[in-house]
Parts: sequence; C-alpha cells; structure tokens
Amino acid sequence: MSDFAMNVLKYGEVEAITLNGPLLLGASVNALRAKMENLAAHGGRQFVLNLTGVTRMDSSGVGLLVMILSSTKEAGGSLKLVNPSKQVTQVLKMCNLLPLFEVFDEEQAAISSFAPQ
Repeated sequence: MSDFAMNVLKYGEVEAITLNGPLLLGASVNALRAKMENLAAHGGRQFVLNLTGVTRMDSSGVGLLVMILSSTKEAGGSLKLVNPSKQVTQVLKMCNLLPLFEVFDEEQAAISSFAPQ
C-alpha cells in the first residue's frame, strides 16, 4: 500500500480527502472505505474527494465511489469529486456513472459549493 496515500483536511463541516496513487481492489479501496466509514460514524456528511493524484481506478474503486455517494446521500449529505484524471473520468463515463457526481476543477470551488450550515 506504499503507493497509495490519503490526506484528510476539515473545512468547517466539509471533509476534503486527497487521494494519491491507484484506487484498486485490495489495500487502497479497503483503506478509503474504512476512512469514509470512520468519518461518517463521527458525523461527517459533506465530502470532497480530490482525485487529482489517482492514477488508475478499477471496478472496485468505481463501486466504492458509488457506495460512498449513495450512503452519503442517504445520510442527508453529499459527495463532490475534484479533478479526476483522464483515466478515472473515462472509467466513470464507460459505466455511465459520471452524471451521478458533481465534478469540480478546483478543490476550493467544491468546498465552497456546500451551502453554509
């Protein structure tokens, strides 16, 4: 898992998670799932996933993004994606999932898009 890293910063009610490395079946998907479950268990409902550093994503990564999106919406929150790479964007398009996500070019724009609570 040395090639996958996560960094979480909190901006008010918004959790900004920056991912670096491949989001693939195994350690990286498991690490992100555990982190998101932990944040949600502690009341997190507004998430920004910065995908600038995600070099590759497979079906388990796609499935995890969809799971995070649906569980966050069920909890009354939302998930926004920032700057997915060309490969990640293509994977989401091939699965007809890209329209489900709000996608931003800049992390600050995504954070600012949440209405103040």
